[in-house]
Amino acid sequence: MDDDVDRVVLRPVAEDDLELLDQLTNDPVAAGEHQWFGWHDPGYLRRRWHETGMLTTDSGMLVPTLGGRVLGLVSWHRSRTGPTSFCWNMGLVLAPEARGHGYGTEAQRLLVEYLFAHTQLHRVEATTEIDNRAEQRSLEKAGFTREGVLRGYAFRDGEWRDSVVYSVVRSDFDKN
Repeated sequence: MDDDVDRVVLRPVAEDDLELLDQLTNDPVAAGEHQWFGWHDPGYLRRRWHETGMLTTDSGMLVPTLGGRVLGLVSWHRSRTGPTSFCWNMGLVLAPEARGHGYGTEAQRLLVEYLFAHTQLHRVEATTEIDNRAEQRSLEKAGFTREGVLRGYAFRDGEWRDSVVYSVVRSDFDKN
């Protein structure tokens, strides 16, 4: 396990992680400019953890760590793409001190690897605001392909914002 000191590793959420995860989703400074969507129920994550451990057949959350230090969270949920088809939609939130070091890129790549290894869905997609250049670079480095702009896609901080959609399919990921 000494190798884990120098590389990002994903693991299930533990009860000790819940305080940081709540900060990353319910504190404007910790969440950061592109992830702050307003206050929400502060007990939501704890209840969800007690009910499901943050892992269900339709969604999940893992924590990326480096040397045992929690860097943030990665999450996914099943999203309908047609009458009988679905894909995974994933997201990432890093603690402020973990941003800008490439940890998010590695965490996203590891999550795609995990989802393709343990589920049968063929596509993983992610969206980010059009002015979140750091996340766009991170997704591209993680093997995602930019597909296009979604106009007026997400409401944050009093206005509708355009987003960029990225995806990776199994055959793309196998090439990386």
